[in-house]
Amino acid sequence: MMCKKLYLAGLLAVLLSFLGVTEGAASRIKDIAYLEGVRENQLVGYGLVVGLNGTGDSKNTEFTVQGLVNMMERMGIVVDRSKVKVDNVAAVMVTAQLPPFAKPGSTVDVLVSSIGDAESLAGGTLLMTPLKGADRKVYAVAQGPLVVGGIAYGGKAAKVQKNHPTVGRVPGGAMVEREVAFSLPNSGELIYRLQDSDFTTVSRMAGVINQRFGADLALPRDSGAVRIAVPASFREKMIAFISEVENLEVRPDFPAKIVINEKTGTIVMGEDVRLSTVAVSHGNLSLVISEGGDVSQPNPLSGGKTVTVPRTELEMTEANGALTVMEMGVSIGEIARALNAIGASPRDLIAIFQAIKAAGALHAELVVL
Repeated sequence: MMCKKLYLAGLLAVLLSFLGVTEGAASRIKDIAYLEGVRENQLVGYGLVVGLNGTGDSKNTEFTVQGLVNMMERMGIVVDRSKVKVDNVAAVMVTAQLPPFAKPGSTVDVLVSSIGDAESLAGGTLLMTPLKGADRKVYAVAQGPLVVGGIAYGGKAAKVQKNHPTVGRVPGGAMVEREVAFSLPNSGELIYRLQDSDFTTVSRMAGVINQRFGADLALPRDSGAVRIAVPASFREKMIAFISEVENLEVRPDFPAKIVINEKTGTIVMGEDVRLSTVAVSHGNLSLVISEGGDVSQPNPLSGGKTVTVPRTELEMTEANGALTVMEMGVSIGEIARALNAIGASPRDLIAIFQAIKAAGALHAELVVL
């Protein structure tokens, strides 16, 4: 048995080595930080989706009728608003992310979401929709057929729905019309900001950069930013310097946390979670209430009536709680094994962690979602 366990442990280690999984694995700088100023910009626009098979907005959605009438009038078609039916049209909000350095003529994906009472956008086509930024300028124009990952069919008595039929995408549906002006700094300095601020990580990041270039180029500004002086030899090769910096590997450090989602029973623990010596006992109390009825029949020829007498049954069970001692400084694996030993379910674990935190024995931040 011992040989078999050693064999399995060795096999697991080999598999992890093939997958590149190591304890305290490092990450590239581009995966944990970003160059200041190089970011996406949000775009939004109001549009119409046409070609729906009777699943569009109803006549009660006034802004859909108004939008359709305005569009037709701009095309030189005069219509009576009171006679316009919009069963095959839906009003939508169109959103997109404009990537950095996007040039006119390039395309981006758009997300289309119904804002009326349309039942489904499946089979629809988005008409030309200007997409504006926060400065109210048009940066892209979206148009094209929707890809909807949901369906909804039914009548008055029944309905079948799969996924979400009132939201769809248009892959590459927006064409960039205006470029967001940005140029790399010519002051000889770059500033990288961490996605998750941490003094240890920012210090390690500066150390890795200085070690790579053999000079004190990187200096942490605070827990979330590093200022990098561009060497004179790279002043004319800024892109190459940025590429080399972003591909350097740093082992990030994060505070110990336990994240709990009480709605779903999900628990996520970080690797640095530690406990002081504590004893844990947890027992479940179950109360089952069932209601039924007994039929009471009168004797023959007695003239009585058959009646139902209600019956309520109560059953209470309490599981035995096993007392488990967890020693000081145990690792996340030992915590998991100790809690599994007492047969704790995810719901039980939530209560246990909250109690350990209240006792002052949990050396980690407890985040409840």
